[in-house]
Amino acid sequence: MPALSARAAATSSPGPAMTRLLALISLLLAPVAQAAIPAAPDRDEGEGPYPQLVLRGATVITGTGAPAYGPVDIVIEGNRIVQVAIVGSANAPIDPKNRPALKPGGRELDLTGQYVMPGLVDMHGHIGGDEQGVTAEYVYKLWLAHGITSVRDPGCGNGIEWCASEARRSAANAITAPRLFPYAFFGMGHEGPITTTDQARRWVRDMKAKGALGMKCFGYRPEILAAAFDELRKQGMGSACHHAQLDVARVNVLTTARWGLTTMEHWYGLPEALFDGQTVQQYPAGYNYMDEQHRFGEAGRLWAQASEKGSERYEAVITELLELGFTLDPTFTIYQATRDLMRARTAEYHDEYTHPALWNFFTPSRDNHGSFFFDWGSEEEAAWKDNYRRWMAFVNDYKNRGGRVTVGSDSGYIYKTYGFGTIEELELLREAGFHPLEVLRAATLSGAEALGAQDRIGSIEPGKLADLVVLGENPLANLKVLYATGHIRLGADGQPRRVGGVRYTIKDGIVYDAPALLEDVRRIVADEKAKRGITRYAQPGR
Repeated sequence: MPALSARAAATSSPGPAMTRLLALISLLLAPVAQAAIPAAPDRDEGEGPYPQLVLRGATVITGTGAPAYGPVDIVIEGNRIVQVAIVGSANAPIDPKNRPALKPGGRELDLTGQYVMPGLVDMHGHIGGDEQGVTAEYVYKLWLAHGITSVRDPGCGNGIEWCASEARRSAANAITAPRLFPYAFFGMGHEGPITTTDQARRWVRDMKAKGALGMKCFGYRPEILAAAFDELRKQGMGSACHHAQLDVARVNVLTTARWGLTTMEHWYGLPEALFDGQTVQQYPAGYNYMDEQHRFGEAGRLWAQASEKGSERYEAVITELLELGFTLDPTFTIYQATRDLMRARTAEYHDEYTHPALWNFFTPSRDNHGSFFFDWGSEEEAAWKDNYRRWMAFVNDYKNRGGRVTVGSDSGYIYKTYGFGTIEELELLREAGFHPLEVLRAATLSGAEALGAQDRIGSIEPGKLADLVVLGENPLANLKVLYATGHIRLGADGQPRRVGGVRYTIKDGIVYDAPALLEDVRRIVADEKAKRGITRYAQPGR
């Protein structure tokens, strides 16, 4: 998530937001048990896996950065890709003799003229929660319907046991859900504050025993956090960090990367590592971190204080991060509203796909985290547009020099609905200067590499798991065709029509009908709106 709720600081009954806030601001208080949302229902969707499934005549985008090619037949046995066979030349008849044979009991799908790419990997996906008031089923189906087959939950706000259980159920295909990679918030579940390095190490081992694959932190006392990272390395676990403003003055991206941090979230901690001529952000005297308009208003002025490309400081920082094999997970999408609030607030998908509880959570409020648009005007948007320009330039430069950049959405906050936010992140990487092939590599193989799962997922190659997305339109020509709402195109009759949207999402060899999943989501939203007597979402102040 981008930061944490002001409500937590005032409540006398700690809950999930308080737990995360305590970890964020390094208060020496004990996190408490978290209230989990209901687990997803048993799977009632999808067909397969099959002894053999052959996808016939498609054009394939491998996810490796290679150009698209086809026609190919992709042969899947059970949950594994066993063959990717070129079966002819483009725009020419296919000789049946060149095609892999269909075995008895096998199934084939004619995908002539369609595109197949790897399932998307979202490196920053929170599974709803008590704070937003949405169910796991709602979140999972939106993700799968957008072709997202793997999600890292950085923090497991519903509790590590809950998250690990859902990850196991998904791995067994007992639920309709992407693969889940649970990371625990630093300190969660610990009785009392973590005050020693030995406690930090024990906490890491305890989280691993409970099913966590890694840790997410916001900052902490340096010697304690350093011990946690060292133990993570020893345990073969991953890590993510949102370098929150309350600790970044002593622990920035360079600090944690040297300790072994594997991925950073958003951009916090990176401009601070690039400071030259100052050691802290230039906060105005009246700044109060717990006033979220202050927090995010000043965050939009941060990159302007960082050293620019070509400077000695810039070159030293980017060179060291590259040498360390560090991964950037920028999540541009979650801050889109800061530079164009009206666009984010009036997105066409809200009416049918944004849950009423989520819409209420988004509405400007001093209590709900990320609902910080108390008086958001043209000056704030102008600052954030400049912030994006500088931030995007660094991320693109990092990619061009061989650094790994991944895709994360952090949806469920700031007018970002699950699934839709992930696809918007692809468009924002394109805006940052990535070629469409680089965008899709960031969203597939790069994410798999960052998770240490590149031997299983992330590209279309024999031996890998069958996590695939089938589209009727070319995503390299237009990333918008990945949105559930599709893309508007004028037809031969002069009338606008919708094209695009995912046709099938294949996870672990199981074929999901994406439009059917979307219909389920529309029903969930419509039923909840009817229950609340909502006919349309009112804009704030109206």
